[in-house]
Amino acid sequence: MSYIAWIVFGAVVGGVAKWIFPGTVPQGWLPAIGVGIAGSVIGGLPFGHGPAGLVGSVIGSLVVIYLYTLWRAQ
Repeated sequence: MSYIAWIVFGAVVGGVAKWIFPGTVPQGWLPAIGVGIAGSVIGGLPFGHGPAGLVGSVIGSLVVIYLYTLWRAQ
C-alpha cells in the first residue's frame, strides 16, 4: 500500500475512532492520522483487507486511544 493510501486510511480510521471515543486525543488531523495508522497496524493486520480489516483497524485505534488515556492519567 502506498504512503498516501496509509495516510488517507489512517485519517478515516482515526476519525471514526475519535468520533466513537471523543475528547481523549488532542484535536487535529495529525493525531487522528497517527491513531488511525497505529490502530491499523495493531488491529487491522490480523484481520486482513476488506470490511473485517476496517473493523479491526477501528478496534485497534480504540485500543491505542485507551492506552493513551491510561498513559496521560499517570
